[in-house]
Amino acid sequence: MPVNLPTELLRSFVAIVETGSMQQATERVFVTQSALSLQMRRLEDVVRLPLFHRQGRKLRVTAAGEQLLQTARQILVMNDGVLAALQGQALSGQVRIGLNQDFAEMFLPSVLRDFVTRHPDVQMQVRVGGGQELLEALREEQLDVVLCVREASDPNTIKIGSMEWLGDQRLLEHPVLPLALLKPPCLFRAAAQRVLEASNRPFRIIVESASLSGVRAAVQAGLAVTCRNPLFIDQGPASTLQGCGLPALPEVGFALHVSPQASPAAQHLAALVADAVAAVV
Repeated sequence: MPVNLPTELLRSFVAIVETGSMQQATERVFVTQSALSLQMRRLEDVVRLPLFHRQGRKLRVTAAGEQLLQTARQILVMNDGVLAALQGQALSGQVRIGLNQDFAEMFLPSVLRDFVTRHPDVQMQVRVGGGQELLEALREEQLDVVLCVREASDPNTIKIGSMEWLGDQRLLEHPVLPLALLKPPCLFRAAAQRVLEASNRPFRIIVESASLSGVRAAVQAGLAVTCRNPLFIDQGPASTLQGCGLPALPEVGFALHVSPQASPAAQHLAALVADAVAAVV
């Protein structure tokens, strides 16, 4: 006999993952924390797999939970879309999304364009900036959805990516490694400096830019090496320098933060963004 996945359990599961805790999730799905715990036990009984595990005080998603998350978002989007169509309703209102430059420039314009095309009554506001700035705006209720680069341990991470050295291999022959980096605060900048200092590799920042375009121009011109995610390569700046003697870099997390007060339109956009990250990154 087929086993059904109850949408109310999936909605609570997604809310816990996106808000980072059961306590915050209660503000979105309007049930008590004890009721949420019972719902997650029921969902684990249905799928017959553990969905969460404790890491210190943090609640982390298991591999099975990560697999379920993408499907759960798709089911909820379809569920809400069908109900809205049957009831003659359409998504409306304002959706405010914040993005790091990596995502804003490289693959999300198509997602945002498709969303606006399908939901013309929704007013889209996009803010591009650094992760700390965007998350602060989310906390102050100035944004509804934030997709940013964070440490891989961030509980809102939906995808783990790599950091890589990029640039002209001939620059590795320089006694002092020339770097092109974003202005602080920048996760990639901090990681690059940390691993180079730990390996006693001399370096000098010769290009410091507030935008990725400045870093990209310096790397394309063969002036400097940079540290970014492989997404940066898609814009054609340079080849990877992995395995060329530079110290290893840590992994990076692509974190999706959604306001507990997010509207149905904002939650729908967050689901589409999550699917885009899973498919492209």
